[in-house]
Amino acid sequence: MTRPRISARISAISESATLAVDAKAKAMKAAGRPVIGFGAGEPDFPTPDYIVEAAVEACRNPRFHKYTPAGGLPELKQAIADKTLRDSGYRVDATQVLVTNGGKQAVYEAFATLLDPGDEVLVVAPYWTTYPEAIKLAGGVQVDVVTDETTGYLASVEQLEAARTDRTKALLFVSPSNPTGAVYSPEQVEAIGRWAAEHDLWVVTDEIYEHLTYGDARFSSIATAVPELGDKVVVLNGVAKTYAMTGWRVGWLIGPKDVVKAATNLQSHATSNVSNVAQAAALAAVTGDLSAVARMREAFDRRRQTMVRMLNEIPGVVCPEPKGAFYAYPSVKELLGKEFAGRRPQTSAELAEIILEEAEVALVPGEAFGTPGYFRLSYALGDEDLVEGVSRVAKFLGDAR
Repeated sequence: MTRPRISARISAISESATLAVDAKAKAMKAAGRPVIGFGAGEPDFPTPDYIVEAAVEACRNPRFHKYTPAGGLPELKQAIADKTLRDSGYRVDATQVLVTNGGKQAVYEAFATLLDPGDEVLVVAPYWTTYPEAIKLAGGVQVDVVTDETTGYLASVEQLEAARTDRTKALLFVSPSNPTGAVYSPEQVEAIGRWAAEHDLWVVTDEIYEHLTYGDARFSSIATAVPELGDKVVVLNGVAKTYAMTGWRVGWLIGPKDVVKAATNLQSHATSNVSNVAQAAALAAVTGDLSAVARMREAFDRRRQTMVRMLNEIPGVVCPEPKGAFYAYPSVKELLGKEFAGRRPQTSAELAEIILEEAEVALVPGEAFGTPGYFRLSYALGDEDLVEGVSRVAKFLGDAR
């Protein structure tokens, strides 16, 4: 009997849909096609100069040529604790911080540390593509709480309670949201946090888009809003989105000391310390002012308004106004089954493929985020490319028969 070459656990992991779309778009561009990509959630701005200079100096420092503590540079851990108090009012000390190789490692280590096989995690859909895989790798069971455009992709306490069982161990809470841009009001955050505390649930909260909110929307940390959650909150964050540092790969996990110690033990065997040069850059980022962030947010806000207006002008497309992050998540359900370029797509995945081939625009279909019938478009790209890309989509979809 032939044994499988790849383990069942790893074989079950799906490729990152957002990175796959981005890779295909880049390959088509390399082949000479004028593809515009709305796939990857990556700011189009360079990392601010003062952060880059800090990295250059770190390269020259012999201290950073050696191993450093697996859990992060002590000065960076303290700076992250200080930044967390500054930005969200949540007081922690440096021993409650684990510096990770990007936000994805923080997500994985959080669930690997908290979950035993069979433990259930409530996940609001649409959800970011990495969450299900991290939960699955930890042996956990994802329970979807599905939202749609009629509620602005916000889940209610009643929906969460309907999904809770005796096996529910944690709630994954994300605001602002990737992929929808939904932002929960302070009142909604408090209500959900009190519900979780009442049922003695862990809350894993991803706050990586905390500085990217628009209009009257405001970020509210569930850890601060509901002190009753006590030591059953794990906060995930990083420098990637706020400081245009996606390639630097620095994230972090904040939690109770026993969880952080266990996650640090895991990291000590998986990767050891994060690159010291990247940690030095992150230190400059989190201790610096937020003026560069404000300039980026202003550009994102302008692009957000343009994209939403243009999408809602397309017959059959419904796009709620995102309040945070840098994504729009329009419904295209009314267009499925219509004829485009001689084909009748039955799913948003099929429609996205046709748009890429015919209109040369890369979109991520809703199937990747747990809700078929939608697209995710990032507006973290230049204004001209944004207008050109959405115009191509509008023209193509406008020819539906």
